[in-house]
Amino acid sequence: MTEEHKINKNEKIDNICEECKKEDESVKQNFILTGYKLCSSCKISKTIFPI
Repeated sequence: MTEEHKINKNEKIDNICEECKKEDESVKQNFILTGYKLCSSCKISKTIFPI
């Protein structure tokens, strides 16, 4: 995990995707699992097309 993805214990995780800037509930779940704040659709597109 890079420095920009580390959060403080007191900081709340927002549900805004870093890629498409839309709010989605899956952003928090994907952040916990992978360390990246991506929604499910952006995560799938990054998996298929990793560029």
